[in-house]
Amino acid sequence: MGIEEDFYGTIKFKNGEEVYAKVAASEEEDRTMLIVSNPIVIEEVKSRGSLAAYKFEPWLKTSREDMFIINMDDVLTLSESSDIDMIANYQDYISRVNRGNRSKLNRKMGRIGSVDDSKKLLEKLYKSK
Repeated sequence: MGIEEDFYGTIKFKNGEEVYAKVAASEEEDRTMLIVSNPIVIEEVKSRGSLAAYKFEPWLKTSREDMFIINMDDVLTLSESSDIDMIANYQDYISRVNRGNRSKLNRKMGRIGSVDDSKKLLEKLYKSK
């Protein structure tokens, strides 16, 4: 079993779906699998005149997973991307999404306090026994 070096690329599935992601190929026994990180769907949005922009969205909107294994039997074609602008925009989008997924602490999750406060509380409990 070996994993090839990862690259940015577009995967077109046999069902018509198309995703852009960081991709690595893995050989397992008699089949090839793709390890896909942070797959997104890209939609071209045209504005007035000849200007066009891209809209990025997660591939699976109800999953928080960032890595998927895809069987090559489901893939119609795979294309490596060398477009520096697209790669930079993808990385920026993934970075912003990952920052937004961090939960903010609140009292329902448990006690919120500093390390010093916790240390003082534990020392007080220890000394009281």
